[in-house]
Amino acid sequence: MATNRFEPVRLGVVGLGSFGTLHAQTAAGIAEAELTAVVARREASVAALREKLPARCDVAAFLDLDKAIAEADVEAWIVASSTASHVPITAKLLEAGHTVLLEKPIADNLKEAATLESLVTADSDNLMMGHILLFNSELLQLMEEVQRRGPISYIDCARHRPTTTLEVLPGESPFHLTMVHDLYAVLALTHRAEPNRFSAQTHRNESGHVDLAIAQLQWPGGMTASFTASFLTPPGMAADGFDRMEIFGRGWAARTTPNPRPLEMWDDRAQWPMALEIRADPDAPGGMLAEQMRCFCRVVRGRRRVPMGATYQDAMQVERWLDKLVVCAAD
Repeated sequence: MATNRFEPVRLGVVGLGSFGTLHAQTAAGIAEAELTAVVARREASVAALREKLPARCDVAAFLDLDKAIAEADVEAWIVASSTASHVPITAKLLEAGHTVLLEKPIADNLKEAATLESLVTADSDNLMMGHILLFNSELLQLMEEVQRRGPISYIDCARHRPTTTLEVLPGESPFHLTMVHDLYAVLALTHRAEPNRFSAQTHRNESGHVDLAIAQLQWPGGMTASFTASFLTPPGMAADGFDRMEIFGRGWAARTTPNPRPLEMWDDRAQWPMALEIRADPDAPGGMLAEQMRCFCRVVRGRRRVPMGATYQDAMQVERWLDKLVVCAAD
């Protein structure tokens, strides 16, 4: 009798920072994947991950990517390393014939991001961008509402993170670390429409680092979007800051506040146990990261296409927007 059984995809994860660890935990818990290998810079990162994985998970660990490519029994890789390492790591994996899920952004500049073009298929089925917002339940519903209700007049996005962000991630900018997520969301909401006007401004802290970025995009016909991203929230607020999006159309408006999630607790201070829609429960991972990984596994198995907003071509469109905004902010 014919069967439609889904064979789990043997996944590897490169990079075991906080988000790479979440990826590894999720891959170890969903039925569509089998966490097969991880690549880290330090043994300590591997040891810390093993403490979080279920005992049944026997994962091979490497400190050298070339050795991992040669020896690990991996079909597809997730790249969750530092932004500066995204392109060289992804290039090696694509050249070796693997399918890759790459966390955003591709790179911190457009020229480097473009070097992957010759390695990516025309439909991007060998490179899917990590765009967890595409699998956020509120955004999915919002996209349906926009399609049903008609044209957008104005979008306002805010994404704020703690003042300590620059201590944890030195050299990062609000443009590439946080605003990029809202740019991807707007690209999906507008069906990849290209703006014709760009403007941006920044603020620097006492150390000279950019801690606030403000940007505006406008499309032919007048639709406008504004974006605010910062590293300004104080310790008393949610550990992952907060996000908000408001959309105004002709005779309708919508607001979503997906972060922090509406679960609050208090002891000596306020806490938001589910700041993002991500649960890394080793037995039952849930939320948008798990759904993104399930989608990626289906892409690897040829059961679905890379969704709009998560292709390499989409990522390059957003990279071009970012490039123009950074230039505008410097003027």
